Amino acid sequence: MKKREIRKKRRRQRTKQQAQRKPKLHFPNEGIHIDKERVKKSFLLLLEIGAACLLAYSLVLFYGQRVSNAGDSMSPILKNGDVVLVDRLIYNAVKPKRGDIIVFKPAGNENAHYLIKRVAALPGETIQIKNGSIYIDGEEHTEGIYVSDLSSAGLAAEPVELGSNEYFVIGDNHEGSDDSRTADVGNVKRGDIFGKVWFVISPGDNFGRIRD
Repeated sequence: MKKREIRKKRRRQRTKQQAQRKPKLHFPNEGIHIDKERVKKSFLLLLEIGAACLLAYSLVLFYGQRVSNAGDSMSPILKNGDVVLVDRLIYNAVKPKRGDIIVFKPAGNENAHYLIKRVAALPGETIQIKNGSIYIDGEEHTEGIYVSDLSSAGLAAEPVELGSNEYFVIGDNHEGSDDSRTADVGNVKRGDIFGKVWFVISPGDNFGRIRD
Protein backbone atom coordinates (compact mmCIF):
# COMPACT_ATOMS: atom_id res chain seq x y z
CA MET A 1 0.00 0.00 0.00
CA LYS A 2 2.77 2.37 0.93
CA LYS A 3 4.67 1.52 -2.24
CA ARG A 4 1.61 2.41 -4.36
CA GLU A 5 1.22 5.77 -2.63
CA ILE A 6 4.91 6.47 -3.10
CA ARG A 7 4.64 5.74 -6.85
CA LYS A 8 1.61 8.05 -7.15
CA LYS A 9 3.46 10.76 -5.32
CA ARG A 10 6.44 10.41 -7.64
CA ARG A 11 4.21 10.57 -10.73
CA ARG A 12 2.63 13.79 -9.46
CA GLN A 13 6.02 15.28 -8.86
CA ARG A 14 7.24 14.35 -12.39
CA THR A 15 4.07 15.84 -13.90
CA LYS A 16 4.59 19.03 -11.92
CA GLN A 17 8.24 19.24 -12.97
CA GLN A 18 7.35 18.75 -16.66
CA ALA A 19 4.75 21.45 -16.43
CA GLN A 20 7.28 23.82 -14.95
CA ARG A 21 9.78 23.08 -17.73
CA LYS A 22 7.26 24.05 -20.54
CA PRO A 23 8.03 27.50 -21.98
CA LYS A 24 5.44 30.08 -21.10
CA LEU A 25 4.09 32.40 -23.78
CA HIS A 26 5.06 35.97 -23.08
CA PHE A 27 3.14 38.88 -24.50
CA PRO A 28 4.95 42.12 -23.92
CA ASN A 29 2.66 44.78 -22.57
CA GLU A 30 3.47 47.34 -25.25
CA GLY A 31 0.80 49.82 -26.46
CA ILE A 32 0.40 50.71 -30.17
CA HIS A 33 1.92 54.12 -30.83
CA ILE A 34 0.24 56.33 -33.47
CA ASP A 35 2.23 59.19 -34.94
CA LYS A 36 -0.52 61.81 -35.01
CA GLU A 37 1.65 64.35 -36.81
CA ARG A 38 2.39 61.93 -39.64
CA VAL A 39 -1.30 61.02 -39.95
CA LYS A 40 -2.19 64.73 -40.11
CA LYS A 41 0.39 65.38 -42.85
CA SER A 42 -0.83 62.38 -44.86
CA PHE A 43 -4.43 63.59 -44.57
CA LEU A 44 -3.50 67.10 -45.71
CA LEU A 45 -1.55 65.66 -48.64
CA LEU A 46 -4.59 63.65 -49.73
CA LEU A 47 -6.73 66.79 -49.49
CA GLU A 48 -4.28 68.72 -51.65
CA ILE A 49 -4.18 65.96 -54.26
CA GLY A 50 -7.98 65.80 -54.29
CA ALA A 51 -8.27 69.58 -54.65
CA ALA A 52 -5.74 69.60 -57.50
CA CYS A 53 -7.64 66.85 -59.32
CA LEU A 54 -10.93 68.70 -58.85
CA LEU A 55 -9.41 71.93 -60.13
CA ALA A 56 -7.92 70.21 -63.17
CA TYR A 57 -11.25 68.54 -63.94
CA SER A 58 -13.11 71.85 -63.58
CA LEU A 59 -10.67 73.67 -65.86
CA VAL A 60 -11.07 71.03 -68.55
CA LEU A 61 -14.84 70.93 -68.13
CA PHE A 62 -15.42 74.67 -68.27
CA TYR A 63 -12.47 76.05 -70.23
CA GLY A 64 -10.99 73.13 -72.13
CA GLN A 65 -13.93 71.76 -74.10
CA ARG A 66 -12.70 71.29 -77.66
CA VAL A 67 -14.74 71.96 -80.78
CA SER A 68 -13.53 71.72 -84.37
CA ASN A 69 -14.46 74.42 -86.86
CA ALA A 70 -16.09 73.13 -90.03
CA GLY A 71 -15.78 75.30 -93.13
CA ASP A 72 -14.41 78.77 -93.74
CA SER A 73 -17.39 80.84 -92.58
CA MET A 74 -15.24 82.45 -89.84
CA SER A 75 -12.22 83.12 -92.04
CA PRO A 76 -9.73 84.68 -91.47
CA ILE A 77 -10.19 84.39 -87.69
CA LEU A 78 -10.69 80.62 -88.00
CA LYS A 79 -9.80 78.20 -90.76
CA ASN A 80 -11.51 74.97 -91.72
CA GLY A 81 -10.44 72.27 -89.28
CA ASP A 82 -9.18 74.63 -86.58
CA VAL A 83 -9.76 73.22 -83.11
CA VAL A 84 -10.84 75.75 -80.50
CA LEU A 85 -11.33 75.77 -76.75
CA VAL A 86 -14.73 76.85 -75.48
CA ASP A 87 -15.41 78.75 -72.27
CA ARG A 88 -18.61 77.15 -70.99
CA LEU A 89 -18.69 79.09 -67.73
CA ILE A 90 -18.68 82.71 -68.85
CA TYR A 91 -22.32 82.90 -69.84
CA ASN A 92 -23.39 81.76 -66.41
CA ALA A 93 -22.05 85.10 -65.17
CA VAL A 94 -22.67 87.45 -68.11
CA LYS A 95 -24.88 87.46 -71.19
CA PRO A 96 -23.45 87.02 -74.70
CA LYS A 97 -22.61 90.40 -76.19
CA ARG A 98 -22.32 91.75 -79.68
CA GLY A 99 -19.07 90.64 -81.28
CA ASP A 100 -18.71 87.45 -79.20
CA ILE A 101 -17.76 84.33 -81.17
CA ILE A 102 -20.06 81.63 -79.89
CA VAL A 103 -20.52 77.89 -80.32
CA PHE A 104 -24.08 76.58 -80.64
CA LYS A 105 -26.29 73.85 -82.02
CA PRO A 106 -28.42 75.11 -84.95
CA ALA A 107 -32.12 75.07 -84.09
CA GLY A 108 -31.23 73.09 -80.95
CA ASN A 109 -30.51 69.97 -83.01
CA GLU A 110 -28.41 67.77 -80.71
CA ASN A 111 -27.33 65.60 -83.65
CA ALA A 112 -25.96 68.54 -85.64
CA HIS A 113 -22.33 69.62 -85.68
CA TYR A 114 -21.51 72.63 -83.54
CA LEU A 115 -21.50 75.90 -85.46
CA ILE A 116 -19.19 78.82 -84.72
CA LYS A 117 -20.43 82.33 -85.55
CA ARG A 118 -20.25 85.91 -84.30
CA VAL A 119 -23.12 87.59 -82.46
CA ALA A 120 -24.53 90.47 -84.52
CA ALA A 121 -27.77 91.33 -82.74
CA LEU A 122 -29.02 90.87 -79.19
CA PRO A 123 -32.33 89.87 -77.56
CA GLY A 124 -35.09 92.40 -78.05
CA GLU A 125 -33.35 94.14 -80.96
CA THR A 126 -34.59 94.35 -84.52
CA ILE A 127 -32.01 93.62 -87.21
CA GLN A 128 -32.23 94.22 -90.94
CA ILE A 129 -29.69 93.95 -93.74
CA LYS A 130 -30.13 96.46 -96.55
CA ASN A 131 -27.82 98.14 -99.01
CA GLY A 132 -25.06 95.76 -97.88
CA SER A 133 -25.12 97.05 -94.30
CA ILE A 134 -26.55 95.89 -90.98
CA TYR A 135 -29.17 98.01 -89.27
CA ILE A 136 -29.98 97.54 -85.58
CA ASP A 137 -33.23 99.12 -84.47
CA GLY A 138 -33.22 101.20 -87.63
CA GLU A 139 -29.66 102.54 -87.33
CA GLU A 140 -26.64 101.35 -89.32
CA HIS A 141 -24.29 99.40 -87.09
CA THR A 142 -20.73 98.21 -87.69
CA GLU A 143 -19.14 98.03 -84.23
CA GLY A 144 -18.11 94.50 -83.25
CA ILE A 145 -19.76 92.85 -86.26
CA TYR A 146 -16.82 92.69 -88.69
CA VAL A 147 -18.95 92.49 -91.82
CA SER A 148 -19.52 94.92 -94.65
CA ASP A 149 -20.92 94.88 -98.19
CA LEU A 150 -23.33 92.07 -97.39
CA SER A 151 -24.60 90.94 -100.79
CA SER A 152 -27.00 88.38 -99.30
CA ALA A 153 -29.51 89.52 -96.72
CA GLY A 154 -31.45 86.27 -96.56
CA LEU A 155 -34.13 86.30 -93.87
CA ALA A 156 -32.90 89.72 -92.71
CA ALA A 157 -33.94 91.40 -95.96
CA GLU A 158 -36.99 92.29 -93.90
CA PRO A 159 -36.72 93.43 -90.25
CA VAL A 160 -36.18 90.50 -87.87
CA GLU A 161 -37.34 91.14 -84.32
CA LEU A 162 -35.48 88.99 -81.81
CA GLY A 163 -37.19 87.41 -78.82
CA SER A 164 -36.12 87.89 -75.22
CA ASN A 165 -33.66 84.98 -75.44
CA GLU A 166 -32.67 85.07 -79.12
CA TYR A 167 -29.47 86.12 -80.88
CA PHE A 168 -28.75 86.84 -84.54
CA VAL A 169 -25.37 85.49 -85.67
CA ILE A 170 -23.33 86.00 -88.83
CA GLY A 171 -20.06 84.44 -90.00
CA ASP A 172 -17.13 86.81 -90.57
CA ASN A 173 -16.80 85.40 -94.08
CA HIS A 174 -20.41 86.35 -94.72
CA GLU A 175 -20.34 85.33 -98.41
CA GLY A 176 -19.62 81.72 -97.43
CA SER A 177 -21.58 81.38 -94.23
CA ASP A 178 -24.81 79.65 -93.31
CA ASP A 179 -25.98 81.64 -90.33
CA SER A 180 -29.06 83.38 -88.95
CA ARG A 181 -29.81 84.68 -92.45
CA THR A 182 -30.78 81.14 -93.47
CA ALA A 183 -33.82 79.16 -92.34
CA ASP A 184 -31.66 76.13 -91.39
CA VAL A 185 -29.98 78.19 -88.68
CA GLY A 186 -32.26 81.12 -87.93
CA ASN A 187 -32.21 82.92 -84.61
CA VAL A 188 -30.10 81.26 -81.93
CA LYS A 189 -31.76 80.66 -78.58
CA ARG A 190 -29.76 81.24 -75.40
CA GLY A 191 -30.31 77.63 -74.32
CA ASP A 192 -28.66 76.37 -77.51
CA ILE A 193 -25.41 78.28 -76.92
CA PHE A 194 -22.63 75.95 -75.77
CA GLY A 195 -20.14 78.66 -74.86
CA LYS A 196 -17.70 81.29 -76.08
CA VAL A 197 -14.65 80.56 -78.22
CA TRP A 198 -11.52 81.87 -76.51
CA PHE A 199 -8.47 79.94 -77.76
CA VAL A 200 -7.27 78.21 -80.94
CA ILE A 201 -5.14 75.16 -80.16
CA SER A 202 -4.45 74.11 -83.75
CA PRO A 203 -0.90 74.92 -84.90
CA GLY A 204 -0.63 77.66 -87.46
CA ASP A 205 -1.18 81.40 -87.88
CA ASN A 206 -4.33 81.39 -85.76
CA PHE A 207 -2.81 79.59 -82.77
CA GLY A 208 -3.41 81.40 -79.49
CA ARG A 209 -6.08 83.47 -77.82
CA ILE A 210 -8.91 84.33 -80.18
CA ARG A 211 -8.81 87.78 -81.70
CA ASP A 212 -12.19 89.47 -81.24
